Amino acid sequence: MTHPPSSPQARRADWLRVLARAPSAELARLAAPVLGEYRFEWLRAPEQGLMMVRARIGNAGDRFNIGEATVTRCAVRHRAIGGEQVAGVGHVLGLDAPRAERVAQLDALLQVEALHALLCRNVVEPLRECRAQIDRDERARTEASRVRFFTLQPEAA
Repeated sequence: MTHPPSSPQARRADWLRVLARAPSAELARLAAPVLGEYRFEWLRAPEQGLMMVRARIGNAGDRFNIGEATVTRCAVRHRAIGGEQVAGVGHVLGLDAPRAERVAQLDALLQVEALHALLCRNVVEPLRECRAQIDRDERARTEASRVRFFTLQPEAA
């Protein structure tokens, strides 16, 4: 088990990562009961574009452009009880505007202290476990097809 991030920025980055990597259907299923109760206004409607993906040679060397990826982003504002305004952002790979919208809406609600624990328990943690299971399944499929090569030693003359 990993320890939760300590700073507010790190905690927000953590839940945004979990929400952005969640499968669309699971995100919609878990978010639907929560999001229907709240109203949001657009700061930036969902828009799609390209983002340059960069990598490093040997994971430590010089950077190079590996290719482009499609992304969808949006931003919403939620007026919390007491007049507090909270902005939420959503960035997801692909062209799934409803998914980016849900991520932004959940991000805004997760910043409201009164809702944070409930949303973490009912949405973020189940999505984290779902993603972990997907990753475990993928590793198992990959491991099943791994080829192990043997190095032959040259014979001494």
